[in-house]
Amino acid sequence: MLQIYCRIAAGLVVAFFLLISLPARAVEVTEVTSPGGIKAWLVEEASIPIVSMKVAWRGGASLDPADKAGLAYLASSTMDEGAGELDSKNFQERLSDLAIQLSFDANKDSFSGSLKTLSENTEEAFRLFGLAITGPRFDDEPVERIRGQILASLNRKLSDPNSLAGRAWFELAFGDHPYAQPSEGTIDTMAAITRDDLAAFAKTRLGKDNMQIGVVGDISAKELGVLLDKTFGALPEQAGISAIPQTEPLPEAAIRIIPQDIPQSVVIFGGQGVKRDDPDYYAAYVLNYILGGGSFQSRLTEEIREKRGLVYSVYSYLYPMKAAGLQMGGFGTSNASVKDALDLVEVELLRIREQGVTKEELAAAKTYLNGSFPLSLSSNDSIADILVAMQFSNLPIDYLNDRPALINAVSEEDIKRVAQKLLDPEKLIVVVAGKPENLEAKGVGAEKN
Repeated sequence: MLQIYCRIAAGLVVAFFLLISLPARAVEVTEVTSPGGIKAWLVEEASIPIVSMKVAWRGGASLDPADKAGLAYLASSTMDEGAGELDSKNFQERLSDLAIQLSFDANKDSFSGSLKTLSENTEEAFRLFGLAITGPRFDDEPVERIRGQILASLNRKLSDPNSLAGRAWFELAFGDHPYAQPSEGTIDTMAAITRDDLAAFAKTRLGKDNMQIGVVGDISAKELGVLLDKTFGALPEQAGISAIPQTEPLPEAAIRIIPQDIPQSVVIFGGQGVKRDDPDYYAAYVLNYILGGGSFQSRLTEEIREKRGLVYSVYSYLYPMKAAGLQMGGFGTSNASVKDALDLVEVELLRIREQGVTKEELAAAKTYLNGSFPLSLSSNDSIADILVAMQFSNLPIDYLNDRPALINAVSEEDIKRVAQKLLDPEKLIVVVAGKPENLEAKGVGAEKN
């Protein structure tokens, strides 16, 4: 067993140093269609005896019924706890004996599965993955064991300021839209989920029509085509899901305060962003790097941390979802400094909105965003993730070649135009968990704790 893990580790080290030295254009993506018509994107890398696969199904936790919120999350946590003829113990032992890594996850827009194996065990690894998605057992013991772990985690999060602030922000921003619903559910909704609910989830939410597959490693297109049919062929042709209604975050300023007796407050802020298919996505991407996505190179860090020492870190990021686009950010600071730090965030939003960015800032952002991207191609796993994300966002198969030019095409005028569209201090949605001084709740739903 130790030898198997050492071989995987050695292979990953080799992969890292091979891939970080390659430009993005060196990653050749091929579309594979199985004899049964199942499609996957493949990056063949025969120099390392490892195969990684990522699969995502459209429609995630946001499709859970309101009274069963957390269903997708519980399914993701139990789908590998026994399948087909193998109960939980035997399934997990089989994975361990062959050093196969298999797991599932759920977020607001997708349900996903990940697989990594030595190439010599590829066929068995794919077989076990196929069992997990087409014949999960959901036996009582593992389901109740994992449900208990999730409930314990949800209990802990009731006193965690980061969790409280994050959950409240989405409730405030999205009201009665499914995006307001926590992916992990609540204590009440998690307790209400039954085995029948889990079984129905597996039968109806995972179909061939809402599936994207990315595979990277020591496997040929012909070999993959055969395994695709064996692994996914038993899934229904169509998933029984509906589309999440398109929406936008709350279009007005709001501040909600969640009282917590702690010395430092956690602050989350945000508002309207862009979806991934928006023509302004790349301008917004570069803009966000300059505003708060560039760590010590960002304006927020310079003004709030470096010049005034009000925070240890402050950040912003784009959050493009299928039904809405967000731009979000956050920081933690002493209760006495919350209002001053928030005021500075608004000042910077207004400054970049009115004045745009400098030529030097724009050039530095482009250099970093293009120069650092190959680091995201540092393992089979990360490339498989990117392949699925590309398909999920309807990007072309040669996107990795096109990406540098798309970023380099962003102009100062683009940045200013998008900043005027997105960065409006008068529409900033803020949630604070703590005891902020001299700050009052305001806006729709702000009084709710």
